[in-house]
Amino acid sequence: MKEVELRVPGYKTLILHHLVLDFNGTLAKDGQLIEQTHILLDALIQKYKVHVITSDTFGTVAAQLKDFDLEIKVLSSDEHTEEKEAYVDALGCEYCVAIGNGNNDRKMLKKAALGIALVADEGCSVQTLTSSDIVCKTIEDALGLLLHEKRLIATLRQ
Repeated sequence: MKEVELRVPGYKTLILHHLVLDFNGTLAKDGQLIEQTHILLDALIQKYKVHVITSDTFGTVAAQLKDFDLEIKVLSSDEHTEEKEAYVDALGCEYCVAIGNGNNDRKMLKKAALGIALVADEGCSVQTLTSSDIVCKTIEDALGLLLHEKRLIATLRQ
């Protein structure tokens, strides 16, 4: 199993296996994968088991992510917030980093060992913002924290 261990002084030690990503508003804009994420996703797939969880509003997630070795979970219930939270819980929330921006991401980010909220083109729900450990302005910045772990440690250390 893939594992990333991060010792963050004065905060905690994170042992992460899973990266759980929202799709629209996080990895994609209007159903289209944000171009700069291709290289970052490829690199992160080497370190984490990557999951994309989405309501697939535009019906494009499978086509947009067909070239990546990752899990896609299209939400099936009317309770997307709880479904996302349950997904992270089933993976083992203590081993998950989750990234999202929408109101339906708030419980997923709160439950994960590390929750990262994005304030990008779609903005960010205030509830999601306050449920996160870190806030980034772009998906490139958020994914970059996971690739350049000293940035992450610098942000979280006390």
